[in-house]
Amino acid sequence: MSEIIAGVEIPETAAVAEATRLTQEMTSPLLYHHSRRVFVFGAMHAHKLGLKPDPELLYLSAMFHDTGLLTPFSAAEQRFEVDGADHARAFMLDRVFPAASADVVWTAIALHTTPGIPGRMGPEIAVTNLGVLTDVLGVGLDELDRSQVEEITAVHPRGDFKNEFLQAFVTGLGHRPETTNGTVNSDVLEHFVPGFRRTTTVERIMSAPWPS
Repeated sequence: MSEIIAGVEIPETAAVAEATRLTQEMTSPLLYHHSRRVFVFGAMHAHKLGLKPDPELLYLSAMFHDTGLLTPFSAAEQRFEVDGADHARAFMLDRVFPAASADVVWTAIALHTTPGIPGRMGPEIAVTNLGVLTDVLGVGLDELDRSQVEEITAVHPRGDFKNEFLQAFVTGLGHRPETTNGTVNSDVLEHFVPGFRRTTTVERIMSAPWPS
């Protein structure tokens, strides 16, 4: 029997089942519930906007989008979004997904914190970003049916989400602060990490090794 949350059906594929299990094992209850809410909110936004994302690709994008915070894909210090995107791509290619599908999921995850760009791209990329914006910042929340939102949070509770989510960013990025340069994540570290101050673009330009 299909699992349905607030009218949104969870895809029934082997990859979806395995991604669900891996996310539960790789991350934390906080990020697992957040990722599932991102999928449901993303699917709801897609319906309202008349978009038709591939449900399996949207689900994989949502479930892997924050895995880079807690489970580095490689020894390289890179943006956590790229770490999560690399996780998802490797997962998909190992399971013989087409490279084009893996690229869609990679892009959805890599851009999920980037303002202004995902909405101009394909449906999976656009609504992954919208799902994140709704669950983290409440963007579009007032346009959703209140009873459906309550059903989502009953199945996947928020708990002390705001404080715990911010702490997850500090924990996941505090040892690699330079990877947050030019991203919204630097705001979190500058707020919570004593002594950290991001290097501004003005400072980078002025210190470039050019005479003028």
